[in-house]
Amino acid sequence: MRTLVLAAALAAASPAAAQQPDAAPVVAAERAFAADAPALGIAGSFNRWSTPEAIVIAGGRAQRIGEVYPDRPRPADEPLLEWWPNFAGVARSGDLGFTTGGVAVGGQRAGHYFTIWKKQPDGSWKWVYDGGSGASAADVPGPDSEPDILPVATEGSESPDKALADVALLEAFLARGALRDQRRAHLLFLAPDARLYVAPLPPAVGEAAFAEALGSWPATFEFGPTEGGGASAAGDLVWTYGPAAWTREGQPRTGHYVRLWQKQADGWAIVLVQLIPAPPSPPAPPAAPAAPPPPPAAG
Repeated sequence: MRTLVLAAALAAASPAAAQQPDAAPVVAAERAFAADAPALGIAGSFNRWSTPEAIVIAGGRAQRIGEVYPDRPRPADEPLLEWWPNFAGVARSGDLGFTTGGVAVGGQRAGHYFTIWKKQPDGSWKWVYDGGSGASAADVPGPDSEPDILPVATEGSESPDKALADVALLEAFLARGALRDQRRAHLLFLAPDARLYVAPLPPAVGEAAFAEALGSWPATFEFGPTEGGGASAAGDLVWTYGPAAWTREGQPRTGHYVRLWQKQADGWAIVLVQLIPAPPSPPAPPAAPAAPPPPPAAG
């Protein structure tokens, strides 16, 4: 009898027997966030569900939520913004999660969103990053569908700082590779069930789709060092963003990369990657015509 009691106690104390975190609260937060948009408008719903320090990449730079969406009532002429989760996950520590899925503007499908969520001290969930992609949402499951769920990591890191440091080294390696061949560099790190957003294509999932989608991007990129991001308490989920530069049709372009990394059984892997281009620079105004030469002097 004592042996059975001891075995049960050990099993209860074992990390393997601990209840696995569930992504359902993150998905529920995303759905509640989206449900507020019709009444509160974009600015109202975005501010209600974000932390004050939340980041939005817009206008070619990373900005705080209040800079991009000053809190205000919904304007009468604002088009209806709708979105829903198609893919979601949560850290093994249950404190960091994400969702991503289709977006519709005025009833027309228009791309994808990607949101990073962080559990607050009171147990609620607030988002800390939100960004969009022009990847096609024409064929993704609709709002009534259940999202695919990323399996929870089986192991973590010594600390969030160690996770961030490890990922920083891998991102530096990826950046060096992308200077020569960005497709090969990305394929080294993409998890099989990752989501890769390459506009205007649909989300790519799986190695064959990754290779095809990456072929639509320029052959090389210049990725700068990480500007920001964060890690879960378990050190198994890390998100990052930073500057990117490339050339398209002979024209220099800039923007930001955003990546989500998970520590998997065989090491760190990217489970979501998006590129957010900055608006193209307006063309330079034409040069003023040269003044005509003065008339010859009389005499």
